[in-house]
Amino acid sequence: MPGIIFCLSRKTSPTPKETFERSEALSWLYVVKLCYNWVQMTVVITGASGHIGSNLVRTLIDKGIPTRCLVHVNCQALDELDTGIAQGDICDLDSLCRTFEGADVVYHLAACISLSMNDWPALESINVLGTRNVVEACLRSGVRRLVHFSSIHALVQEPMSIPVDESRPLVESRRYPPYDRSKAAAEIEVRRGVERGLDAVIINPTAIIGPYDYQPSYFGEALLSLAQCKLPALVTGGFDWVDVRDVVAGAIQAGEEASAGAKYLLSGHWVSMRDIAAMVAEITGVPATRLVLPLWMAHIGVPFIRAASRLNGRRPLYTGVSLRALESNRHISHERATRELGYQPRPFRETLVDTLRWFQENGQLVRPTSGKTGEPA
Repeated sequence: MPGIIFCLSRKTSPTPKETFERSEALSWLYVVKLCYNWVQMTVVITGASGHIGSNLVRTLIDKGIPTRCLVHVNCQALDELDTGIAQGDICDLDSLCRTFEGADVVYHLAACISLSMNDWPALESINVLGTRNVVEACLRSGVRRLVHFSSIHALVQEPMSIPVDESRPLVESRRYPPYDRSKAAAEIEVRRGVERGLDAVIINPTAIIGPYDYQPSYFGEALLSLAQCKLPALVTGGFDWVDVRDVVAGAIQAGEEASAGAKYLLSGHWVSMRDIAAMVAEITGVPATRLVLPLWMAHIGVPFIRAASRLNGRRPLYTGVSLRALESNRHISHERATRELGYQPRPFRETLVDTLRWFQENGQLVRPTSGKTGEPA
């Protein structure tokens, strides 16, 4: 309060000019203080060590936004990054409240991903009850906004002849895979939080592909197998693939500009497995397998693939759930995200080249890539 002390210490009243100058200086100080407080507002990311999370943290850091990452076990993807690390568990409400203290925005990505029909208990605990805890911690901690990452799998795909958009109902029936039902149930938890006054937006990306895929993801693993000629056969079908960097950009825009309670599908491009294999072959110079099995034949092989994975201790090459996904709706609309957020997914080939290059630079892919979008090795 230096201005007030100064006025009280004077024997004469300040002139109009002095009053104006002092008022203008205080106004500028107030603006500077507001800017400082805004810059210092921390963003918290759950699931920061995952594929989307590692890209999101890097983008926020590049923007100069202070970040705090909730880490449960593995934090390889965050090594040497200028970010705060908080050990915690989304199944532990108290640890969430401690982590969210002073946070302006929370991006909730932590989730259990499963391609099995038998993992409901774990999926319910992490995806559903964990999200319930995140919502409660946001409300208790006074978080300004929650950006919740759901999935395209949370939405009913039928009818296949009509594009999927944000108006599609959430899956409920037990005929849907447990992962799909868990993501749908998690959205319901967020909606309940909104009813209690939480400012939240929901993001539904399609199949993620892109750099900083450390673990790697299910599709990242399949991509590496393609690039190293380790896939004995392909299957018919395909999916809508989206670049992880485009998803991150869309989510940040939603966090900054979307209205409370909004929901956005962040899709990319539908590409068949056969076309992906052909592109990988062109980029890497590794010939693609010519054997392409119809999905019905691949379904017959599921029990044998499962048995082989138990013997070698590795994730199965494919499951009945992943095959079912390859038969899902080809038409996923991102019209709302484009209209309201300026969302524009980049060409799929560019994503593929960048992803393969990153795998090579990270030591996970020994085959060379050209390093130039659209040009084979």
